[in-house]
Amino acid sequence: MDKVILVKIEKRRDLLHFRTREEDVRADDCVVIQSITGEELGRVVKHFGETFSRTKGVPSIPEILRKADGRDIEHFAKKEREERRAYEYCQSRIREREIPIKLVRVTFFTGEKKAIFYFTSEGRIDFRDLVKDLARKFRMRIEMRQIGIRDEAKMIGGVGICGRQLCCKTFLSNLEPITLQMAKRQNLNMNPVKISGMCGRLMCCLSYEETVGGRVVIEDQDERVGYDEEEDLAEDKK
Repeated sequence: MDKVILVKIEKRRDLLHFRTREEDVRADDCVVIQSITGEELGRVVKHFGETFSRTKGVPSIPEILRKADGRDIEHFAKKEREERRAYEYCQSRIREREIPIKLVRVTFFTGEKKAIFYFTSEGRIDFRDLVKDLARKFRMRIEMRQIGIRDEAKMIGGVGICGRQLCCKTFLSNLEPITLQMAKRQNLNMNPVKISGMCGRLMCCLSYEETVGGRVVIEDQDERVGYDEEEDLAEDKK
């Protein structure tokens, strides 16, 4: 029977569910999983019991490729060093060419000679000369992928004002549009500092309670939910 495990992807620090048929997979074991960039290394954080493994929908959870051995760990350690070297080299070329972009992450593919350089910028940038520098240095296909500021927060992670890890990093797969009307309908303080996340945009959690009436903020002791002052005075007279 397939077992469900929680895996922490070593590089991205993402926590994802996987299933495995291997009986010897335990917590703290390293496993190899499949991603859009090829294979990635992960570490087992939690092992769920048989009750969870029998729940509906488990077959749709992706399966690990294999339990990692010494060669896998050495291979991914080398890959991480090469990505760090590529990041530092790209940063130096950005500074020398004075290109107004912020480099976020570099990812090498494991199945082909290709690398993705994720960056943010305020507008369209001509980085053709930068791509030539990178291709000449690393002898592989280079893709410069521009991401938004919310995608940057999702990629890097952090801690929100609630004290928990960012929702976009831990469990949100799609970043839905958040509007100021969502905060207004919930009677929230419209101070931008109070309703903005680490990325500087409106917090994703504003959409969680928007469809069920929203949050109620009590500014004064008499401003209670369902409180009617005239009805209360009438009761006192009786």
